[in-house]
Order: sequence, then structure tokens, then C-alpha cells
Amino acid sequence: MGTVSLRLNEKDDALIRKYAELHNVDLSTFIREAVIEKIEDQYDLTLFNKVWDEEKSNDLISHGDLKKELGL
Repeated sequence: MGTVSLRLNEKDDALIRKYAELHNVDLSTFIREAVIEKIEDQYDLTLFNKVWDEEKSNDLISHGDLKKELGL
């Protein structure tokens, strides 16, 4: 298992420790989950932007036109 050292000023250290304590999670677990969540969020955003760019090039129709086309 790897070890990571993190330098924090007193204010940030107190904030992070208090947050973890309030949520009944140990500091290591809280930091690990926060970092993994950040990575997943960035990955999701990257994937969304890729799909969005691909969809912009497709021909799209409005909701109303689709209803007319389906006879609704």
C-alpha cells in the first residue's frame, strides 16, 4: 500500500479534519474518496464533452417535429 504526504496550512488542515470527523470517516478514507471522486468527475466531464461534440454534428429535430413525424 502506498503512502502520500500532504502539506497543508493550519486552516486547511483543521477544515479537512473537522469535515471528516463530522461525517464519521477517518482522514485517510475521506481524502482517498475525495481524490477518486474528483478524478471520476473530470472523466465524466471529458466523456460528456466528447459525446456533446459528436452529437452537435448530427442532424437533430425538435420535439414538436418528432411528434408530428410519429403522428402524435
